[in-house]
Amino acid sequence: MKTHTNTAKNNQVDAGYETSKFALGVGITMAVLIGLWGTICLVNALAATGPLNLIKNYFTAILG
Repeated sequence: MKTHTNTAKNNQVDAGYETSKFALGVGITMAVLIGLWGTICLVNALAATGPLNLIKNYFTAILG
């Protein structure tokens, strides 16, 4: 009968994997927060100026 024994290799933590996993999580979190902030700003602009003025001002800003 074979029994499974834990070796030092099985207990090692892959620091590179853990670091990249953490960095990816931070990056995704920041992207979500920036997206939410942009959406809130867009909704605020729609409420303040109305949709037609918002479109007109958007094209004015891009085209000069």
